[in-house]
Amino acid sequence: MYYFMAHIKINDPSEYQKYVNRAGEVFLKYKGEYLAVDNDPELLEGEWDYTRTVVIRFKSKEDFNAWYYSPDYQEILKYRLGSATCDTILVKGSY
Repeated sequence: MYYFMAHIKINDPSEYQKYVNRAGEVFLKYKGEYLAVDNDPELLEGEWDYTRTVVIRFKSKEDFNAWYYSPDYQEILKYRLGSATCDTILVKGSY
């Protein structure tokens, strides 16, 4: 399993909405599963300067790559990156 994790600070809500409007439609074409989308996570340690956290699970790195690097996703990714500060990582699950 692979987990895509995004910490997002939305700077331009109207521009970010262009991403949200198409993200679900694009995501349905691929084999990922949303595990969490949270606009108010509970901070336990450290500092938090984000407005949203997203966690998506993929069964394989190939499934992740098919989604993330697809022309469909790359077309809308520009809206997220242009309207928000994003820290994203891909984590390999241990089982």
